[in-house]
Amino acid sequence: MTLAEKILAAHAGLAEVEPGMLIDARVDLVLANDITAPIAIREFERLGAPRVFDPQRIVLVPDHFAPNKDIKSAEQCREMRRFALAHEIAHYYEVGRMGIEHVLLPEQGLVVPGDLVVGADSHTCTYGALGAFATGVGSTDVAVAMATGRLWLKVPETLQVVYHGRLSAWVGGKDLILHTIGRIGVDGARYQAIEFCGPTIDALSMDGRLTMANMAIEAGGKAGLFVPDETTLAYVGPRARRPFTAMAPDPGAAYVATVEIDASALEPQVAFPHLPSNVRPLSQVGEVPIDQAVIGSCTNGRWEDLELAARILRGRRVHPNVRCLIIPGSQEIFRRLAREGLMDLFVEAGAVVSTPTCGPCLGGYMGVLAAGERCISTTNRNFVGRMGHPKSEVYLANPAVAAASAVLGRIGGPDELKEPRNWGN
Repeated sequence: MTLAEKILAAHAGLAEVEPGMLIDARVDLVLANDITAPIAIREFERLGAPRVFDPQRIVLVPDHFAPNKDIKSAEQCREMRRFALAHEIAHYYEVGRMGIEHVLLPEQGLVVPGDLVVGADSHTCTYGALGAFATGVGSTDVAVAMATGRLWLKVPETLQVVYHGRLSAWVGGKDLILHTIGRIGVDGARYQAIEFCGPTIDALSMDGRLTMANMAIEAGGKAGLFVPDETTLAYVGPRARRPFTAMAPDPGAAYVATVEIDASALEPQVAFPHLPSNVRPLSQVGEVPIDQAVIGSCTNGRWEDLELAARILRGRRVHPNVRCLIIPGSQEIFRRLAREGLMDLFVEAGAVVSTPTCGPCLGGYMGVLAAGERCISTTNRNFVGRMGHPKSEVYLANPAVAAASAVLGRIGGPDELKEPRNWGN
């Protein structure tokens, strides 16, 4: 069996499963946020369940429109807060303690290898980087999972993607996944589990793996998984809140297809509007002026991402025609930025540093685009109207390219920048 099949079999209490089977599976963790939780809560109450199945296994995070952007978002957050208090939810993360959910949960050790995680958010697939089967489901499914601790699932086929070669400068996990989506399309892995592997992956950091798993859904994937290795265990070990069993695919496991990618040939990738698959290498971007740069999100708001952006912005200034937003993925990353002087560096460069929030990624607030504006962003989607006006444009890239573009005033890479100046700091 593949890694996805082994995890699902274990949670269904079966010796083995195969693609297409419908299974009744035990879930390890159930997740919802301030947009999706209120719907799930209403359905939960309609079910008549007196209590959640396990208050230790439910995670509620106000991150999309929080801190509250308006009255409606305040009411959404209040409904989730009320439910969390009434059911004594152990992992309710209030503003001031929360983070962007898909950055927060791995950081807090709430997801471990071998888990089955369901969340009312499509980017729940992020946790596949830890060797878990994690997938987004609807709010009604989350209501059932909160009540019973179980969910019906169809076992997906598994697409294997193998990466070879050493990455060039300024190329990372974001470029690997953008190139992959560009190659197979936004429906190239529809209702399939993507198993990322190969020598390039073996050398990739955990932050890079989390970025790749996060965007599995942008290729239509049901999940995106990495086989746990020493890098995984070094990350999970000090954080894990409970025991776990890491799993691996069987030798000779059957895959629906295998895609081979020479990662050594890649340069930084940029996804043009209005699909994550509309990808071009940086050298073929041309002259694209920008109005805004967003560096953060559940895709690229981790420490490694922001430290990379800081290296580009150190001693430089954001272009006078550009707004640059830095959004750390958690309070811990926010605090580390302050401790290590990067927050001051960003502000000195002319950027704004936000509290953790999804904010502009979904056109919520703190960076909404006007008609005709262009934004380069480290987020995961660039659909029509994704970050604001339907006539705005979003270009997806890695943090190094986004930071360099903020300085240049157009889409470009770090190698195009002049030597940084010493501003007296």
